[in-house]
Amino acid sequence: MTVALAVAAALAGCSTSGTATPASAPTTTEVTVTTESAEPTTTTPTTTSSAAEPYVVGSTRITGSTEHATFNVAIPQLSGGNPAVTAEFNESMRAALQDQIDRDYGYDFALSDGYSTGATYVGRRVISAEQITDWIAVPPGAHGNSLIATVTIDADTAQPISLGDAFTDLDSGLSRLSERAAEILPTTRAGESFERSGIERRWPTSRTGRHLRRG
Repeated sequence: MTVALAVAAALAGCSTSGTATPASAPTTTEVTVTTESAEPTTTTPTTTSSAAEPYVVGSTRITGSTEHATFNVAIPQLSGGNPAVTAEFNESMRAALQDQIDRDYGYDFALSDGYSTGATYVGRRVISAEQITDWIAVPPGAHGNSLIATVTIDADTAQPISLGDAFTDLDSGLSRLSERAAEILPTTRAGESFERSGIERRWPTSRTGRHLRRG
């Protein structure tokens, strides 16, 4: 199932993190968000059976600051296709970044584009994307870190697909994913040095079902 593959793809070297929203809004600085390149920056159309026109995968850049964070990050966005699906995907990707901005890491921090662009999949029934964001403390520490969030949308219903939707038995499904990750990761460039806590069977999600990890 696509959502399981999207989750498994982000497991290597990642530990759990993420939260829905902060306990209270920033008190000294309002979030200032600007969007650049409102039109998609890439044009790779993919036609689905439920859409009147092809989906086009692009991106938009979100910049701004809060009391504890500054951010300048490009996130995946869609145009075309089923308007309800496109709107849900775009809103969910923005909300996934906002979850990363709002989390309390114990430090002031800056967010920027990740070490690579996460994969985006547009299928007949499912649309999914992985958001990889670079995190660094302010002032900088010894090294930065990576934040990873995934969003998966049902292209028929325009609703997010959560892990609970992907498995008839969530605990068994997560356990099986963890077992398979432990078998596969040593054969990748991660070798035996990957962070074991990153493949534990439970991962937190935001209130809207986005899957959040810190790598």
